[in-house]
Amino acid sequence: MSLGHPTPRSSLCRVRSNRKQCTDNQSNNARRAHMNRLLIDRRRLLTGAAAGVAALAMPSITRAQAAGTVVVGTWGGDYAQLLNQNVEQPFLISQGWRVIQDQAGDPERRAKMIAERRLPRGSTDIQGLNGPNMYQVYELGLTQEIDYSRIPNAQNLQPGFRFDYCVPHIYSAMVVNYNPDAVDAPDSYAKAFDPSHGNRLGFIDIQYQYTISAAALAAGGAITDIEPGKELLLEARRAGARIYPTNEAFAQGLSAGEIDVGIMWKARTVQWQESGIKVASVVPSEGAIPYVSGFSIPQNAQHLDGAYAYLNAMLDPAAQRAFAEDMGYNPVVTNADVPAELSARIGFTEQEVSLFKNIDYGFLLDHDNEMKTWWDRVFKA
Repeated sequence: MSLGHPTPRSSLCRVRSNRKQCTDNQSNNARRAHMNRLLIDRRRLLTGAAAGVAALAMPSITRAQAAGTVVVGTWGGDYAQLLNQNVEQPFLISQGWRVIQDQAGDPERRAKMIAERRLPRGSTDIQGLNGPNMYQVYELGLTQEIDYSRIPNAQNLQPGFRFDYCVPHIYSAMVVNYNPDAVDAPDSYAKAFDPSHGNRLGFIDIQYQYTISAAALAAGGAITDIEPGKELLLEARRAGARIYPTNEAFAQGLSAGEIDVGIMWKARTVQWQESGIKVASVVPSEGAIPYVSGFSIPQNAQHLDGAYAYLNAMLDPAAQRAFAEDMGYNPVVTNADVPAELSARIGFTEQEVSLFKNIDYGFLLDHDNEMKTWWDRVFKA
């Protein structure tokens, strides 16, 4: 029985060749399939890695989109430090905001604003100034009107503290500071400026506007009757009164026993008492001059979102309460919940408030250059 017809050699060669080709094709197909699987696996790996990177990056992207930058013009010293501690770190930096402080005295910062007024973009987004100077830069067209709809915490501002040209931060009033171990309480601006104190009386250079205004009251006139006040200040200066460049330097003078008398915000008196300095305060019989500081937005601010985020943060009740506790200033919001004992130490009675002598911002706007020139060239000479 035959198993089949014999295969010719040529046919056998073809079979062998086909078998080899088939084997080669199978190998090639296997290799291609293997390579395809590798490529697919690699794509999956890369796709997965990219997705993982995107997932890891997502919080940073979200933070970048949710936050931004704000450049803050401010005084240095304790105030700048407490802004960072009580406003910037807890409410802004912790939320991804980049906060930059531009520290300098307010005359220098106001001069910088004037120099930058024609630039499309200024170097700061908000400027910390006192009441008269916030009014001044607005009247000069350097700052913009506040949009309170962008400041949710502003709904809690106390009556009388909503201004078109600025957002107030803290307030106090100018009282007489003295060392109770060295002198009896000078219960008026007039007694504080008495030349008999000699070099035990100290003045603060950066407080020239309020010092000249207080001297006008001490001389028996209205707060704008500055000429008699100037004479009173010159008498004290000729008797040896010292001039300190900053509030902090004045405190060091008190602590070192160089001076016994001066004028300063009641809030600072409380702060210095907390630090161990022997100092007390009395509200002057002429009526204390109230002090408000806050922030304005330059017309050419680059980061408006950052500016409004900062303003809202500083009005947060926790931030306001922290400034009352750390610096002795009264909150400008109604929901700060300051402890009663502290409120009694830093605040004022209804009668004292009724006697407040408000600064005439318009007068200071018209006479600030004259007052500063006299202070620098005559009083300090």
